[in-house]
Amino acid sequence: MKDTLSLIDNEDYLPLRDVVFSTLRRAILTGELKPGERLMEIHLADKLGVSRTPIREAIRKLELEGLVTMIPRRGAEVAQITEKSLKDVLEVRRALDALCAELACDRITEEEKEELKRACDAFEEATKTGDTKVIAQADVALHDIIIQATDNARLIQLIHNLSEQMYRYRFEYIKETSEHARLIDEHRIIYQSIINRDKETAAQMARLHIDNQEAAIVKQIRLENAGKEAEKYKKGRMR
Repeated sequence: MKDTLSLIDNEDYLPLRDVVFSTLRRAILTGELKPGERLMEIHLADKLGVSRTPIREAIRKLELEGLVTMIPRRGAEVAQITEKSLKDVLEVRRALDALCAELACDRITEEEKEELKRACDAFEEATKTGDTKVIAQADVALHDIIIQATDNARLIQLIHNLSEQMYRYRFEYIKETSEHARLIDEHRIIYQSIINRDKETAAQMARLHIDNQEAAIVKQIRLENAGKEAEKYKKGRMR
């Protein structure tokens, strides 16, 4: 675990157990706590300066969210990003994002059009920083404008329910700097399609946006799995 892990300092008004939960969840979603990394209560309690009780409660909640798995005789560890879990989330998000793009074509306000244009510019500038967290935040902000433009409270709630899981996959995708130019282009096309009220192109590009994300992360997963298998084989040969 990185030594940078510390309690989130802007949630002092929340109970300690909620602050610990938010801190650990944020660390998992941003990759500070990596897939497969063990979550040892004593170590985490010492690192965050709290007792083991809020750590234990946070781990249980994270398990319910699917971000932590319990391994027999090993304990809690950060859940792996698998092809199945990825596809399950993105399958739903693909359909919802396409719907959002179509509705935004009809309902986006002039103010939101300006916000979306600025968000496209801000995302492009964010990619120049090389800071994955900054880029991910700019990406979320851009998509949030489209979601809000649907003016559909139920749809907005459905997407927000997926937001934490989605952020984890988005973060993995955005770490790949080779994908940034394509992301910028896709955002511009989605923006222009919405401005032109071109529902077909907007929805098609929204789906392609997710498809490209899925393909890139699946490639990462398979490369990592191949590396693990090679390491196991190497260790077996050395015995």
